[in-house]
Amino acid sequence: MSWLFLGVIFVVFATIALVAWRKWIAPWRHIEQLVRQIAGGERPRTFLVDGGTLAQRVGLALENIFRRQQQLDQQIAGRESGTQAILGAMQDGLLVVDTRRHITLMNRTLENLFGLRDAANVGAPFLETVRHATLDRLIAETLRTGKPMQSELTVTDSKTNAERHVEVSAVPMKDDVHLTTGAVVLFHDITQLKRLDQVRSDFVANVSHELRTPLSILRGYIETLVENPKTSREELARILQVMERHSKRLGLLIDDLLSLAQLESANTNLEIGQVRLPELFDHVLRDWKEKLGEKNLKVVVDLPPDALPIRADETRLQEVLYNLLENAVKYSRENGEIRLQAARRDSEIVLSVSDDGLGISKDDLPRIFERFYRADKARSRELGGTGLGLAIVKHIAQLHGGRVEAESELGCGTTIRVVLPGGTSSVPST
Repeated sequence: MSWLFLGVIFVVFATIALVAWRKWIAPWRHIEQLVRQIAGGERPRTFLVDGGTLAQRVGLALENIFRRQQQLDQQIAGRESGTQAILGAMQDGLLVVDTRRHITLMNRTLENLFGLRDAANVGAPFLETVRHATLDRLIAETLRTGKPMQSELTVTDSKTNAERHVEVSAVPMKDDVHLTTGAVVLFHDITQLKRLDQVRSDFVANVSHELRTPLSILRGYIETLVENPKTSREELARILQVMERHSKRLGLLIDDLLSLAQLESANTNLEIGQVRLPELFDHVLRDWKEKLGEKNLKVVVDLPPDALPIRADETRLQEVLYNLLENAVKYSRENGEIRLQAARRDSEIVLSVSDDGLGISKDDLPRIFERFYRADKARSRELGGTGLGLAIVKHIAQLHGGRVEAESELGCGTTIRVVLPGGTSSVPST
């Protein structure tokens, strides 16, 4: 009997233990496993928990928590992606530092400006990363005073080694109780603005210089005539010739300035139409026949008679050829040769004027399309140039969506090319 009694007791206790395991211990171990999986970012196979009502409710609650966590992760990822897209699209450099002047955020523009490597410098001290003492002092002053600071810096481009002018604005970040927690620094590249300002300054100086010489000569001769009304007829004739020459020079200069201003205006419109190159070349050469004859210059036209029309502004193309011919005639030697050519280069049309004259040095060649730039200043003024002709040619080419090219060698002549979008033409390849 005793053995039977013990067996019954064992069975009862085993049953109770099994029920307790299934109802209380196993479900909570399952719940513990679910918590670990959620904490590790792993999706559980199921949130259904065997056991009592309480354990099942906990499983359902964990499922809701997991789904909510996924939604939050997606929102955070979306915002992070949006933030990175905004930072990447910014043309200005952005830097955020904490109160210790350690980097907490920067964008790609800033990295490129200072030659930094991606975001590996986040968390590092700013001065150790960028090594720009003036900028570090500006940020330190912003953090110390809690007031915005602004300055201009010169930075060496890490890729081109060219100097870049940068406007820096540092603004403090503050919390709810107005304590400074860091600073946001913006870097705005003003190199182009500085360059344009220098161009404007040089332009004004050049115009003043170009106007001063003929005006001074005219004024001097007028004063001479006023003070000496009995000047001889021979001397008077000579003075009037000089005055006429310089007044014409003033007129040409003003005409070129007005033409250049019109070309650079935002309201400039081209009258695009069909331009027949043989007729265009014939008209231009007819107008220049007398000047070409004065130096006994031979003109070679390299243009097939069956060339199809091109789409362009004929008046502007005439202006281009006039300016190029003027330079070619001016710098050609007596009995020289000038070549006018039209040819196809891939999908482009190339109009060129070549001479066998004085030529241009390699140092001067890249700058000949600048306004008022002269390779030989004394010689150019002696020959009556305004220094604006090639600048006008360049602007007309750009208005047509094209560009200009120059090839020259001292003593061997010069070739200026105007490259235009192809359109319809049957000119041969260069």
